[in-house]
Amino acid sequence: MSSAYSFELAHARADIDAEGVGVLTLANAGVLNILGTPVIADLRDAMVRLADNPAVRVLVLRGTGDRAFVAGADIAEMAALDEASARQFISNLRDLCNAVRHFPVPVIARIPGWCLGGGLELALACDLRITADHAQFGMPEVKVGIPSVIHAALMPSLIGSAHTAWMLLAGDLIDASKALAWGLVNEAVPAEGLDEAVRTQALALAALGPAVLRQQKTLLRRWDRMSIDEAIEDSVAEFGRAFNTGEPQRFMNEFLARKREKQAG
Repeated sequence: MSSAYSFELAHARADIDAEGVGVLTLANAGVLNILGTPVIADLRDAMVRLADNPAVRVLVLRGTGDRAFVAGADIAEMAALDEASARQFISNLRDLCNAVRHFPVPVIARIPGWCLGGGLELALACDLRITADHAQFGMPEVKVGIPSVIHAALMPSLIGSAHTAWMLLAGDLIDASKALAWGLVNEAVPAEGLDEAVRTQALALAALGPAVLRQQKTLLRRWDRMSIDEAIEDSVAEFGRAFNTGEPQRFMNEFLARKREKQAG
């Protein structure tokens, strides 16, 4: 992918191509892309900078290499924490995951291998998760004496309370096929086809109207905090506002033109 715009921090590199596909790569965090405090800080800073860039239509979040998306938080750092520093550490990770979850356009997690603990929480904060079919997923925090917290709270709505309880209490791994069957990921593909699958989905999203994509992402996040009845009512005004962007007129008229051409042919 040739970059129309890019920047680099010690632990994060961002690239945006001419189609509006952004890629944020976790860097210099070991072969398993471990989340320590400096890594978390750089990723969050990069997310904030990208969120302010109107050229980004979709964002791919990935680690360096193919051994892992992110294999968890830095145990060596966490082992030295006390209550106060532990609160600060997890608050920093929460803020990173929230920056992903509330990013103004769709975020796709590219998962080539291990996706564990804080790494799975980061993936859960993404809108879509595309994985290699040999990847492994888990929330093993209980095995090192800490509970799974922050964005692990998203799991029940994705995979149900029974599957969530099993993953969080047992701390055992599941493979990509089970993750797909449970609804933890959106797509599982052979490893050699992962980049193509991610790129295909990213381009499909980037080809949509940028205003409607941001509008739909905003609605999804608002609906998280609403009852069904509130969400339905909330969406009425948003539907009307869409027609101020010009995108409905453009895309609907293009659709009608294609239909007329097909009928004439």
